[in-house]
Amino acid sequence: MRGEVVAAARGWLGTPYRHQASVKGEGTDCLGLVRGVWREVLGEEPEAPPAYRPDWAEVGGEETLLHAARRRLVEVPLAMARTGDVLLFRMSAGCPVKHCGILSNDDGPEWRMIHAYWGRAVVESWVGPWWRRRLVAAFRWPVKTGE
Repeated sequence: MRGEVVAAARGWLGTPYRHQASVKGEGTDCLGLVRGVWREVLGEEPEAPPAYRPDWAEVGGEETLLHAARRRLVEVPLAMARTGDVLLFRMSAGCPVKHCGILSNDDGPEWRMIHAYWGRAVVESWVGPWWRRRLVAAFRWPVKTGE
């Protein structure tokens, strides 16, 4: 399933960043990318996200994204994150988790991820020191029904 997840995520590369969207080729944010990959790989989404503002984490202060991931995905220790897993990031100390991406390569120290980048598009980028300092959780996808 890991290869299927990464292939699906790569299909979103170049999709413009659009807050709260999840339409391949038209627009998506980081959560929308994960939702779109879910639909492609697992089928219907288990829940619809509530409406959220771009500054939802700074204003609300709740761990909405982290709690949703724990409801729907399988948390693994960061050291066990592998290609295809969903990564969650805390953009500032003391703030809730606000960004997510899909690990596209875990080969050695040169991790890469696919994520929707604010003001740009869905990109595949290096998970360098800046991102690693902000990484707080990793999740596996649930097993497909019938497997």
